[in-house]
Amino acid sequence: MNNAATNPYYGPVVDAEEKSWDKTLSVNLKGALFFEPACGEAHAGKWRRRIVNVSSINGKIPMPYPGIYSITKAGLIAMTQSFAKELGPDNIRVNALLPGLTDTKFASALTKNEELMKTVLPQIPLGRIAQPEEMSGMVLFLVSDAASYVTGSTFTVDGGILA
Repeated sequence: MNNAATNPYYGPVVDAEEKSWDKTLSVNLKGALFFEPACGEAHAGKWRRRIVNVSSINGKIPMPYPGIYSITKAGLIAMTQSFAKELGPDNIRVNALLPGLTDTKFASALTKNEELMKTVLPQIPLGRIAQPEEMSGMVLFLVSDAASYVTGSTFTVDGGILA
């Protein structure tokens, strides 16, 4: 499971410094780029080979100010699909989880901002942010035999934001 992410810059994409691009691309995309082939090599010949990349709903519909983050998460979705095609012949399945806003340390700058949450919560049909454990059911499905014919797909767990 690839769950690496960073977002050192919050603001207009056109104003971002190169170092913000470099750090975000390095963690959010390059990390997965080097992780996935290593998984394929490390698990060659084994019967349970599954990769789950944690992308974001921002990879499908970008928000304005975490733009670099959104761009890298869209790239991770494309990388998931590419690796699914490349590793599929070796029976390695690659899928992506697209969580919505989740109560984690990573998202705490948003979730602890009461004024911001007053505008965010009404956009979530279920009316609340997710808890990390609410992602585990989808991940368990994706690595289980119930998903043995699923690869290159994205699975959204967002409380209905993208509905």
